[in-house]
Amino acid sequence: MSDTTPPPDGRAPQPPQPPQPPAYPQAPSAYPPPASATQPAPTPPPYGQQPSQPGGYPPPAYGTPQQQYAAAPAYGSAYGSAKTNTLAVVSLIASIVGLVFVPFIGSIVGVITGHMSLSQIKQTGEQGRGMGLTGTILGWVGLAFSILGLILLFAFIPYMMTTIPTTT
Repeated sequence: MSDTTPPPDGRAPQPPQPPQPPAYPQAPSAYPPPASATQPAPTPPPYGQQPSQPGGYPPPAYGTPQQQYAAAPAYGSAYGSAKTNTLAVVSLIASIVGLVFVPFIGSIVGVITGHMSLSQIKQTGEQGRGMGLTGTILGWVGLAFSILGLILLFAFIPYMMTTIPTTT
């Protein structure tokens, strides 16, 4: 068909249009355009059928995610298989319980297990030195409060006995 003959639908022939420049100049890109910019959007599958890719997207243009990204390291793998010392945890919990609920016994347990955990951590290289140290310090503070409370109690018993009125 020549350029001067009208098309079969009865419209007048149109001369070819030159490409329009963009409204603003674009800088050249060092990266190729994404696949979605050069390909038309995929049509969704008919109702009831699953898309070939999740979300109906085209396959990735630059490889699969397994090729692009390395696997995340497992928790704690940067430090080897170091674990937290159990006695350090026991020391911290016992010392807190000794300060709040059971003043003398909890503090004694916290001090003993704290010193044992610090010794084990030095030998084995386990984690938990801060917890062991905190448990030991809180245990000693709890013991000091317990002893101070006993001293004040025994100091005020004679005073309380002399000030209580007796009925005769």
